[in-house]
Amino acid sequence: MPAIDLARLKKQSAQLADLFNRPDEFVRALHEMLDYYVNRSLRAVDAVAASSVLQTYRTPPTIIKQIENDLAPLAADDPDHALDLADRLWDEGWLELRMLAAFILGRLPPQEQRLLPRLTAWTQQVRDSSVRSALVTTSLVRLRNETPDKFLLLVAEWLNPERQRMWSNGIQALLPLIRDPEFHNLPPVFDILTPVFESAPGLIQNDISELLTTLYKVSPRETTFFVRQVLTHSGTPMTATTLRRISPSLPKGLVQETADLFKLARAT
Repeated sequence: MPAIDLARLKKQSAQLADLFNRPDEFVRALHEMLDYYVNRSLRAVDAVAASSVLQTYRTPPTIIKQIENDLAPLAADDPDHALDLADRLWDEGWLELRMLAAFILGRLPPQEQRLLPRLTAWTQQVRDSSVRSALVTTSLVRLRNETPDKFLLLVAEWLNPERQRMWSNGIQALLPLIRDPEFHNLPPVFDILTPVFESAPGLIQNDISELLTTLYKVSPRETTFFVRQVLTHSGTPMTATTLRRISPSLPKGLVQETADLFKLARAT
């Protein structure tokens, strides 16, 4: 891989941005640019991302960041061409191109009506964990920051009791909102999470553990009350079973303050 000359990189990225409204030309030029910065020794060993079926150029973050910086204002100002480009990048199927498509979605105005259908469709298709993470975090950044009520409606749809395969996405999407120091309205979050915790399927135990830990760090009192309510009113023993299984990874204070309910559930 050639050394990264920042002046050259900025020129390459600017030339790429000039093709913003010509998706096919943009994609061809992007492939050429990413190929220019390939570390041949790494790519010769493995051209597929770990734990993924996606091909990758293993592009240094500096390259991608510069491209994102140049595309961000264009995507925000011109949603129509931004969506056309995002679709083209997504269909190409490479890791870097799909990550860039996810980034573009995150720069669209929250009022853009085609944003949510794209997100829902793509999150159902994706198998790569890094792309999935980008779709439920980066792609939602403006929706989450500028219209949190609309964002919560989307997450509530993903956490619908009849859409269990979307539950992990919904939980991961909530984490940045909960961690936002400017966000303080946790009751609606607990409301949409209740069906998930009552069912508590084993496949999302890690997600539940991460979510409870995050909630407890932000508001121990509210989180403890929420867990106690769920354990008290759940109609299935699976709730307590799942929470017991993940208890070693939960905050000690939360486990101690709900231990009596775990014991009661075990007895019944």
